[in-house]
Order: sequence, then C-alpha cells, then structure tokens
Amino acid sequence: MKTQIKFEFQPLPYSYDALEPFIDKMTVEIHYSKHHKAYYDNFINAIKGTEMESMDIKDIFRNISKYPVAVRNNSGGYFNHTFYWENMKAHGRGQPTGKLSDAITKSFTSFDEFKKQFSDAGKTRFGSGWAWLFLDDKGNLFICSTPNQDNPLMDIAEKKGIPLLTMDVWEHAYYLKYQNKRPDYIDAFWNIVNWEEVARRYETALKSLNIK
Repeated sequence: MKTQIKFEFQPLPYSYDALEPFIDKMTVEIHYSKHHKAYYDNFINAIKGTEMESMDIKDIFRNISKYPVAVRNNSGGYFNHTFYWENMKAHGRGQPTGKLSDAITKSFTSFDEFKKQFSDAGKTRFGSGWAWLFLDDKGNLFICSTPNQDNPLMDIAEKKGIPLLTMDVWEHAYYLKYQNKRPDYIDAFWNIVNWEEVARRYETALKSLNIK
C-alpha cells in the first residue's frame, strides 16, 4: 500500500516565462526549482518521524513557537512560496472588483493608497522577507511585512491573520533582472497580480470567520 504524502511540492501554475517581462524566465526557474524546492525538501526532513507529519500546516503555524527553528524557516518557505506563485499570473494587470475592491477602499481609502502602503511594506522590509495583505479575526484588512520566512498565520507573528496576497522581497526573487533595485521589482509586481485568486481567498476567509 502506497503511503500518502500529506505535503506536496505543487507544480508551478504557469510556464517559467509566463511572467515576463516583469519577472524573467531564469529568475522564476531558479526561484521555483532551487529555492522553493529546497525549502520543501528541508521541511519534509525537519518533520520526519514527528507528530507534524500528520498535522495541517496551519496547525503547525499556530504552534510554531514550540517547534525547532528548522521547522519554522522551512515550513514558512514552503508555504509562502506556494502562496506567492498562486497570487501571480500572466497579464494580471488591473484592479480587484466586487467585495474585495470595496473592502480595500473602505480600509485604505483608495486602491492607489493600498498599493502605496503595500509597496512600502516591501520596500522598507530590512533584509529579506515578505509583504502581506491579510484579514484579521474581525474581518478587517491589514498590511504588514514579515522577516525571513515568517507569515501572519504563525503564533510568533507581530500581526496575525489570514493571508490574501503576498510579495516575496528576498533578493533571489528579483536580483537577476533588477539587481539591488527592489523598488523597480515592486512596481513591476502590480502588473502580474492574480486578483481573481486574491478575491477567492478573501471570500473563503470571510466564510471561515462566518462573516457575510
């Protein structure tokens, strides 16, 4: 009987060159097949033979302070990258619509102001990390950044919530094309956001909180 693999290394949802010219083919290929894959492999090794093998990853995050640093870093690297790939797509220009658009305007006064605050979260993250849009347990939208491979689902996060959108601001996410010009990469990111996926996450998050 074949053993079921609970955690899988998901296929990239598009070709390596799909995000060009905003993120180049070589960056996507190296980022996904080397960096992301290494986090996945190290995560699987870190939880091997432990209770975490049968846990949901969100339950691992809720108790991450109890686990070794290798679990924190590599579970985050595995999850964050999967989340990142899925919230981008080719020709993703535009803005959110419907309930998500209304919520962004309500929380940040306008879409442009939201873009500015989210971009600033990425630009001002010292060292390596991530920018996030997330929903708190009361259904409010927030923006934050996290260091290294942390995310808002972890019990050690300064601000906690359900992630909706993320942007990787580790140098390996942009250095081949943009070198040290992180702001240029961040500006380009808005051309490939998959707003349909972010809206789906928002609806799912609201339902999980029993918010209509």
